[in-house]
Amino acid sequence: MSKQLQIVTIILIVLAVIAIGSVAYLKLSTEDSWDCSNGQWLKHGNPSAAMPTTGCGVVANNNYNDNNNANVNANNNTNTIPEEVNVRIDNIKAGDTITTPLTITGSARLWYFEGSFPVTLLDENGKVLVAHYATAQSDWMTENWVPFKAELNFISPKDQNGTLVFMKDNPSDLRELDEKFEIPVKIQKTETLTLKVFFGNELKNPGAMDCSLVYPVDRIIAKTVTTAKASLEELLKGPTEDELTQKYFTSINSGVSLNKVTIKDGVAYADFNSQLEFQVGGSCRVAAIASQIRETLKQFPTVKDVAISIDGRTEDILQP
Repeated sequence: MSKQLQIVTIILIVLAVIAIGSVAYLKLSTEDSWDCSNGQWLKHGNPSAAMPTTGCGVVANNNYNDNNNANVNANNNTNTIPEEVNVRIDNIKAGDTITTPLTITGSARLWYFEGSFPVTLLDENGKVLVAHYATAQSDWMTENWVPFKAELNFISPKDQNGTLVFMKDNPSDLRELDEKFEIPVKIQKTETLTLKVFFGNELKNPGAMDCSLVYPVDRIIAKTVTTAKASLEELLKGPTEDELTQKYFTSINSGVSLNKVTIKDGVAYADFNSQLEFQVGGSCRVAAIASQIRETLKQFPTVKDVAISIDGRTEDILQP
């Protein structure tokens, strides 16, 4: 055999070995593996590795920047799962349909600051529908996984695609320490109703010449049967940014919460926590607080009168 023929023979043998190895590798990698489909890990063939414990259906990214943001491919369920994902969502997966109110549960580690981290819902155009936070359900000052809960209330004017964004709370503001986690979802159109809440107004009542004068503004909320409760909860939120520019103001303390409200025989009984009367003094302010609550409830035709209480007490409350 000539030297040239020997060289050709060796080359052919090497190419054959490479081809056989490639086929074997592809077979093992495609047939004996764990595939992600519709948010679930499915066994393909007989994989030697255990089922992955990281999320399926969502791409997360740690230490992201402008050119390397976390995203999700919702159309073909192809995912690149990083080795380390610091947040897990228990009850929502990619492509799920969500409605308001939305409760989200899961766990996270090293994401909390003061026991919470931001959660945002974006619409199909990237506009914020609601920005809130997830709250740790146990001691958050640990490197272990800590369960969390988030409750989001939002208004969606139509059925549309959207994105849930979970952000690590990063008080340092250093972008290299940022982390986020996104889930593409389908947002169901919200059925709504319009309520009125009542505030004081510096332009309509200059100098508060009559402290009991309050004025209505409209609030659009998700449809509910507990309209009296919903109206008081909207009242306690205070004026919106737009309403503040129109000189609306509230005389009610921040941090006031509604214990309960019931309507019986034309009387609405509204009970609040003690923050309602905390450091409240002066007959003018007391009158304004009572008027805001009373007029907000009397918008309903079934309410003819209003009784206000604080932690069940009706005597000696809201004293000037």
